[in-house]
Amino acid sequence: MTLSRSARAGVLATAAASFLLIAAAPAPTPGAPGIGDPYFPDLGNGGFDALHYDLDVAYAPDTGRLDGRTTLTARATQNLSSFDLDLQRLEITQVQVNGEQAQFTRDGDEVTVTPRAPLAKGRRFTVRVTYGGVPEALSGPIVFGSEYGWMKTPDGVFVACEPNAASTWFPSSDHPSDKATYDIRIKAPEGLTGVSNGVLVSTREAGGSTYTHWRESRPMATYLATATIGKFDVRTGRTPAGTPIYVAIDPVLKNSNSVDVYAVTAEATDYWAQVFGPYPFEETGAIVDDMPEAGFSLEVQSKPAYSAVRSESTIVHELAHQWFGDSVSVAQWKDIWLNEGFATYAQWLWAEHRGTRTAHDSFLADYDSRAATSSFWKIKAGDPQRDTMFADAVYHRGAMTLQMLRERIGDKAFFKLLPAWTRLHRYGNADTADFIRLAERISGQQLGDLFDTWLFTTGKPAL
Repeated sequence: MTLSRSARAGVLATAAASFLLIAAAPAPTPGAPGIGDPYFPDLGNGGFDALHYDLDVAYAPDTGRLDGRTTLTARATQNLSSFDLDLQRLEITQVQVNGEQAQFTRDGDEVTVTPRAPLAKGRRFTVRVTYGGVPEALSGPIVFGSEYGWMKTPDGVFVACEPNAASTWFPSSDHPSDKATYDIRIKAPEGLTGVSNGVLVSTREAGGSTYTHWRESRPMATYLATATIGKFDVRTGRTPAGTPIYVAIDPVLKNSNSVDVYAVTAEATDYWAQVFGPYPFEETGAIVDDMPEAGFSLEVQSKPAYSAVRSESTIVHELAHQWFGDSVSVAQWKDIWLNEGFATYAQWLWAEHRGTRTAHDSFLADYDSRAATSSFWKIKAGDPQRDTMFADAVYHRGAMTLQMLRERIGDKAFFKLLPAWTRLHRYGNADTADFIRLAERISGQQLGDLFDTWLFTTGKPAL
């Protein structure tokens, strides 16, 4: 076959254009080791967007050893020569990128992976990490002075990872701004149950082990993932409105809870769906484990994890988080009041719903109980700083802010705002400025002074 002069010219022009595009493409560079969150600068990773985690973990309670394999599917957001993952203290034995062996190095909790060939911007890729060891719970002033993360129990493990402990048990981009879907497979000794997020795909027993496979098909922040293992009495069904429900309770706690966890979970899920908008996940439920040392409960996506159930109010708080924190997640940790202030305010709304006390009276009781000289008023709920991000002020000043907002703009606008917020940012991330803009748009009012006073100014505000 021969080409005419015009055809040859066209081929040459196309080749020249392709050469120019190649020459103009940025050279591959390493992804950033963190996203730059002011509270946790090294958490999360730059250069890629996490899309899906396939976690395969095997746990031996007698030795405490975890053996895992994580396959992360991601999309490159720049031309990547290398990229980082977060993994704390566990030993890596192998890393593969797109099925080929890749080099990796460690620097503390940062794992730098260098694929055989650079990854082009926009390209999907997979990285598979094989690892193992004995996970260590974290501790310190952040979470009420309690241990958190991967915590051993008498018969297994209680896994509750906010804010930075997901990477104690699987390699990840460990920041809520990088959400993904999940498949979580858990191998545990026969007689124990592995409970995780989303819906149960399968369960089987073989060779003295129990295998469970869970799937969370809605985007989820890493800290909300769990692989809690133990002996559980499981009850399943549907809420009155039809949402599937799965409640697992350690039999040691049988008859020791002062509240019917299953009934309250079902009722609160349905009520919040009326107030906050449709329930955002495929299943609701609870994991109630005998772990009093944890000293807290966590809004694990689809199944809040309770170290012990202390009250009905605790359950409604954690379930409100399914909308505020889980479906709509913070863009940075400084905006944590968007999680905790909203869930605390939900407790006030629940009391109002029950007819025991109005949210206005809950506000006054809380406000009046705090002396002007209290350290409570020294913390700015809208930017509380790392070591006090879970301080009482974040929860209660956040709730007070919402009640002041409700009284400023009126019930009609306020109860239009809440479902509008969860709808606008469903399965995504948002910050305080986003909320203020939406509140101003719905109310038609300028509200900067209100938020500045209650979130960003120290001292007890005058009423």
